[in-house]
Amino acid sequence: MPEEKKAVRKKLKANEDMKKFMADYYYELDRCAKTGEKKVAWCTSVGPAEILRAMGFVVYFPETHSAMLGSTRMATDMIPNANAIGYSPEICSYLTADIGAFLQGITPLAKAYEGITTIPKPDVLAFNTNQCRDVQDWFQWYGRKFNVPVVGIRSYRGVGKVTESHVLSIAKQMEEMIPPLEEITGKRFDIDELKRVVALSRECSDLWKKVLDTAAAIPSPLTFFDGTTLMGPAVVGRGTEQANDFYKILLAELEERARDHDGAVEGERYRIYWEGMPIWGRLRAHSELFGGLKASVLASTYCNSWIFSAFDPADPFNSMARAYTELFIVRSDGAKEQYIKRMLDFFKVDGIVYHNARTCPNNSNSRYGMPQRLESETGVPALVIDGDLNDLRCLSDEQTNTNVEAFIERLAGSKQPAFA
Repeated sequence: MPEEKKAVRKKLKANEDMKKFMADYYYELDRCAKTGEKKVAWCTSVGPAEILRAMGFVVYFPETHSAMLGSTRMATDMIPNANAIGYSPEICSYLTADIGAFLQGITPLAKAYEGITTIPKPDVLAFNTNQCRDVQDWFQWYGRKFNVPVVGIRSYRGVGKVTESHVLSIAKQMEEMIPPLEEITGKRFDIDELKRVVALSRECSDLWKKVLDTAAAIPSPLTFFDGTTLMGPAVVGRGTEQANDFYKILLAELEERARDHDGAVEGERYRIYWEGMPIWGRLRAHSELFGGLKASVLASTYCNSWIFSAFDPADPFNSMARAYTELFIVRSDGAKEQYIKRMLDFFKVDGIVYHNARTCPNNSNSRYGMPQRLESETGVPALVIDGDLNDLRCLSDEQTNTNVEAFIERLAGSKQPAFA
């Protein structure tokens, strides 16, 4: 195998636009929390943000805050604080890191944004358990702490085909959120405003999909590691014109890169699909590890979680219910495997890496034989990496590096890539 060379991660010009978007977003949240200019709603990342925006709330996403705790490598030190008040080390490390940081009075926002000293106090918390039950427990803890209402949607799990009964049930739960939210805001719900917000969210979703789909180009103009950062506006800003404006800028840059055959990884030889959560505290290290081996980790199920192609402004409640129930994480193993097969083909993938995240069983798909089944059916080699989204005590860097290097050697020996 060629000697590993440290890869330089190519920067996108649009990163500066994204940084400004995120700064504006957090400064507005901070201002509204301090002045009461607008009510603040907390929301799960794939929850009903459109309803909250349509009712005039500014929306804060604790999962994004937890990802910041992970990427700044603060999370591992915060988790024991939550363990000390009864939250198991085995449950979601997003939850334990976030609550642990709150208990210690620490936030990475203070370092990133001058003048922000704390997370914004909520007026209401809204969750959707389509991700996992942990979000419900997480939000209920803060509801008790701040003495504010908690509303939510209890979704289905292990869904094969999404049926009309699924959709009607979730849509009804969404509609039932409206009266308590009206009471908090003091404003009447406006269906036309919801339709407008859903239309903007659908546009954001379509643009984000086009961004991610540029990775099908050879060589790929972006990597999964880029995507974990670039998805920020799709998570916190969907339903706003500002998020859509950013993705138009980003898409134009990526399409230009694709036309110019300007790959994100210099000398791309191997194309890798990442299944599962990122290891937030090792994004740069893993980007350099794979890049140094001429391997482009170019697509993932994770970044695709903010593609909501079912959104329809003409039928907002039913289309939101369908979109939030079609998510990969909600689906049965059979539906997930069919999806991954399509992705492997579309992105012309040489190998797939599964991240077995210790505290995130709902987003780890390596525990019940899926890697072996898919490798047998597709011929695409698989590697399982043990780790965690936030708790770096669950990760062995030495073992990960050794396993990745051996995996790339296996790809090199199995065939001559068509992408050299």
